[in-house]
Amino acid sequence: MLKTQCLPCLISLDLFIDQFYNKAVLIRKAYRYRLKTKPKHEAKFRQFAGSCRFVWNKSLALQKELLAKGERCLSYCKLAGLLKQWKSQPETLFLNEAAHSQSLQQTLKSLMRAIYDAFDKSNPKHFPVFKKKGVHDSFCYPQGFKINGNAVYLPKIGWIPFYKSRAIEGEPKNITVSRRAEHWYISIQVELEVPNPVHPSTSSVGLDMGIAHFAAFDDGTFIEALNVFRKLEDALARQQRKLSGMVKFSKNWFKQKAKIARLHIRIADTRNDFLHKHSTAISKNHALVMLEALKVSNMSASAKGTIEAPGKNVKAKSGLNKAILDQGWSEFRRILEYKLLWRGGMVVEVPPQHTSQKCPVCHFISAGNRKSQAVFRCIDCGYTANADTVAAMNIKAAGHAVLACGEMAQQCRSVKQEPPRANGSGILSL
Repeated sequence: MLKTQCLPCLISLDLFIDQFYNKAVLIRKAYRYRLKTKPKHEAKFRQFAGSCRFVWNKSLALQKELLAKGERCLSYCKLAGLLKQWKSQPETLFLNEAAHSQSLQQTLKSLMRAIYDAFDKSNPKHFPVFKKKGVHDSFCYPQGFKINGNAVYLPKIGWIPFYKSRAIEGEPKNITVSRRAEHWYISIQVELEVPNPVHPSTSSVGLDMGIAHFAAFDDGTFIEALNVFRKLEDALARQQRKLSGMVKFSKNWFKQKAKIARLHIRIADTRNDFLHKHSTAISKNHALVMLEALKVSNMSASAKGTIEAPGKNVKAKSGLNKAILDQGWSEFRRILEYKLLWRGGMVVEVPPQHTSQKCPVCHFISAGNRKSQAVFRCIDCGYTANADTVAAMNIKAAGHAVLACGEMAQQCRSVKQEPPRANGSGILSL
């Protein structure tokens, strides 16, 4: 698969492929459909979502209070015991009838998972925050639901039809009901086993993510940037200015809020469609995709600074941050990971250092090689090419080096050690 003269590395790579890719893979995927709701259904949905939001906020406040005192957070079992008490108390008696008990328990599980992720030292995430009414309203059924054709049975609500745009493959495991703007949707998570996924292609590709071009390939081709937020930014600003002049919570205010929400959904759906189309094409044509391990949150951090130490070039950095976040690099990588995993391929992450400053011909590294944003010109050998294409070539070479002579070569020296394994998302990061 890889052209290299390092025999131990080849043995290790073949062993990795045999043990990881030449066996069945359990896939979890979700199907989302829009529900055909009636006013009585929507009233129940709002009631269920409100009860789950109440349990989330009450439990989170209790956990934060314990952390402020220097004590440990309560476990899920203790929170579930408190939930049972809340259902019997007069002021929170509505929890006994306002939502399904398993949906409330699932809310507690989601909260505990979010707290554990926040304290995960290997990959810490933001600490969970309180939920607001009308923002990301949702609730989950881990079991008890039924699906019959284009209708779904939700406990305590009943049978509701939905727009079945495609067939459901796999065994349904849970259902999440959520709202986007004025419509309600169901997301059905399923599990299915794919036996021996073997990618039909044997090619590899290096991708350099950017702003001028969404992605540059090592063969000199490009994917042009969509920049959907920039195209609709003025329209969104006009609608928000209209909202600021209206009486809060009036009928016109709610109508304007709905109009702004639809515009946000249009931006998100357009970007999501763009990312899915290109990730599908790449995952079908290439078995190995090399990407930079970019820290998007660090790259898009604000330069405002503090009152004592104000930042520099704040406006220019703000525009750059907006352009970075408009691309959706993290979401693109996430989509590409699981699509390649399903087809038997994988994503290889490489360090981003010097990928745009290294000459792919003589390997000379210097900041002077890229004096402009678009042109790469090596000051040592004179090699000239598009700067993004050169970066993609270096990323591809670094990816092959990671696969051929990374930790795999070290693990081949010891027979007792296991071969490297990809994580659950299909990424090999050494």
